[in-house]
Amino acid sequence: MIKLSLLDESVREYEAPVTGADVAADIGPGLAKAALAVRINGEMMDLSRAIEADCDISIVTAKDEDALDLLRHDAAHVMAQAVQELFPGTQVTIGPSIENGYYYDFAREEPFSTDDFETIEKKMAEIVDRDLKFIREV
Repeated sequence: MIKLSLLDESVREYEAPVTGADVAADIGPGLAKAALAVRINGEMMDLSRAIEADCDISIVTAKDEDALDLLRHDAAHVMAQAVQELFPGTQVTIGPSIENGYYYDFAREEPFSTDDFETIEKKMAEIVDRDLKFIREV
């Protein structure tokens, strides 16, 4: 059994491995639905990360101070996916979240037009509506 110490100083025990999503669901369905990520020993990780040892844990929701940066980062990835679906062959270069939003640099022969921006935004909404899971691959 592993012991997970929560922010409220309670301790929960689980058979290893367990995920942040499992812990959030165990605490309650509302938290499971609101969960964006998990912080393990102070380090933010995705909800599917296996937890195999005792640790301090907190579930990150939109109410957390650094959630906006996480959401911007994810939005940048959604934008990159939209561009690649709409404009096959476009190369994704760099795209971080920044203080007041996010961006991506793309390499393609033709520049984007203002009409393209509207199309990309609509495609992003379609992608979000698919309710895909965000999975970190290394």
